[in-house]
Amino acid sequence: GQRGEEEEPHSLETFTFYLSEPLSKERVEAFSDGVYAIVATLLILDICEDNVPDPREVEEKFHGSLLEALSEYGPNYLAYFGSFVTIGLLWFVHHSLFLYVTKATRLMGLLNILSLAFIGGLPLAYQLTSEFAEKSHNEIEAIQVSCVITFFASIFQFAIWTTALLNEEETLHAFARYGGKEHAFMFAKLALYPCVSLGAFFVTCLLSEFSTAVFHLMQIVIPFAFLALRIFVRISLTAIKSVMSLSRRKVVLLEEEEACLSPNETLS
Repeated sequence: GQRGEEEEPHSLETFTFYLSEPLSKERVEAFSDGVYAIVATLLILDICEDNVPDPREVEEKFHGSLLEALSEYGPNYLAYFGSFVTIGLLWFVHHSLFLYVTKATRLMGLLNILSLAFIGGLPLAYQLTSEFAEKSHNEIEAIQVSCVITFFASIFQFAIWTTALLNEEETLHAFARYGGKEHAFMFAKLALYPCVSLGAFFVTCLLSEFSTAVFHLMQIVIPFAFLALRIFVRISLTAIKSVMSLSRRKVVLLEEEEACLSPNETLS
C-alpha cells in the first residue's frame, strides 16, 4: 500500500518543549532528600567503622588514655565534620531553592539528578582527604578531587535556578524573581560553593603548603561566614532604610513649615 504522510522530523522547538514540560516538584524533593540522607549515613558509617582505636593499642601505646588515642585520628574527624557540613549546607541550599520553585520542569529534574550524582561522591572525597592527609603530593590531589566534586554538585544547583529564571513567572515565587526580596540572597547562596571550591582548587595549584586541615577548616567556617554576611547585609539595609526615612521626614517637616508660613513670611 501507499505510505502515509511522512512524519515531520523532531525540531529543536519540539525538544525544547519536551524539556519544559512539568515535573512533579514533590517527587523531585523526596528523591533528593533520600539521596542526601543516604550520603550523610555513608559518612557516619565510614567514621564509625575505621576510626575507633583498638583497646589493646590504647593500653600499650597510649598508656590507657583514650583521649590521646582519639587525637591520633584527629585528621579523620576533621575531614568528617568538614564533609558533613558541606552536605548539610548543600542540602540547605537545595531546600531554599525548591522553596521558591512553584513548578518543576524536566530540564530542572535532569539538572537535579546531575547534581545528586556528584553529591553521592562526597563520601569518596571524605575518604580521600582523610586517607591521604599529611602526604604532600597525594594530599594536594585529594583536595583537588574534593573541590571538583563539590564544584559540580553546586554548579548544577545554580543551573537549576538559572533555568527557572528563564521562565520565572511560571516556575519561581515572586520573592526569588528579578527584583524580588530574596533574589540577591538566592544568588549568593547558589554561587557560594562554586566560587569557594573553584578558588580552593586554584589555591592548591599555586600553594603546595595547602593542607587538608586548612581545607576542612574552611569547609566548617563557610556556613558561619555566610551567616555573618547575611546578618551584615540585613543590618546595612536596615541602616540605609532608617537614614532614608529620616531624610524623608526632614523634607516633609520642611514642607509643612513652609505651608504654615504666610505669603509675606515666605517672601521674606
